[in-house]
Amino acid sequence: MMYEGRVVVVTGSRKGVGWHVAKHFLDEGADVVGISRGEPSIEHDSYEHYSIDIGDNDAVRNAFADVARTHGKIDVLVNCAAVATSTYALILPEVGAKEMVSTNLLGLLHVAREAAKYMQRASYGRIVNIGSIHARIAPVGASMYAATKAGQAVLVEVLSKEFATYGITLNTLALSPIESDMLRASGTPEVVQKVIDGLTIPRLAEPEDVFNALDFFCSPQSSFITGQTIYLGGIHG
Repeated sequence: MMYEGRVVVVTGSRKGVGWHVAKHFLDEGADVVGISRGEPSIEHDSYEHYSIDIGDNDAVRNAFADVARTHGKIDVLVNCAAVATSTYALILPEVGAKEMVSTNLLGLLHVAREAAKYMQRASYGRIVNIGSIHARIAPVGASMYAATKAGQAVLVEVLSKEFATYGITLNTLALSPIESDMLRASGTPEVVQKVIDGLTIPRLAEPEDVFNALDFFCSPQSSFITGQTIYLGGIHG
């Protein structure tokens, strides 16, 4: 029970990687608060859910204040929420581009700073943002998604410096392709395979790969690890 007694907030918890991450923390004894735009898809005595859009700053502020009142603290934040509208730039709809900026960039800022407000009271906190190798490999057809993921990595680096004196670490876990609704909607099998072939270890990621790196970042022993990015599967160059 690695996280017994810990309060963990997971965004994007309704499905995909966020769902797996929330279940992992529950299995390891944490009290988990899930956040997503949709209704909850997890039933567990130690799980509660807020149906909000992390792009909405007021909604995020109110949700985190409520979590802090209920639990008295927030130990870990894992930001899995993301929007991906992958298509060629010439036909990318503006609404899709704006939604990616709102969720992937502004959403990260909103949840990270609200979590940090309560973490600093205990001089302890672990924040992990689920990024993407797209930020480095810049695949065709993912212009805005890759740009927002690159922006996330820089934002994490800056925030890690701002929050370091409070005992809060911030790191990025950059995912390679993993079986999920987002993967199925993000491009043709040929494009996905091309991304996989460019990995140092050319295969799909598994949930256990995510948990392994996540547990490293979230460990109390990782207090000297901040502003870093781990690329699952490795990338060339």
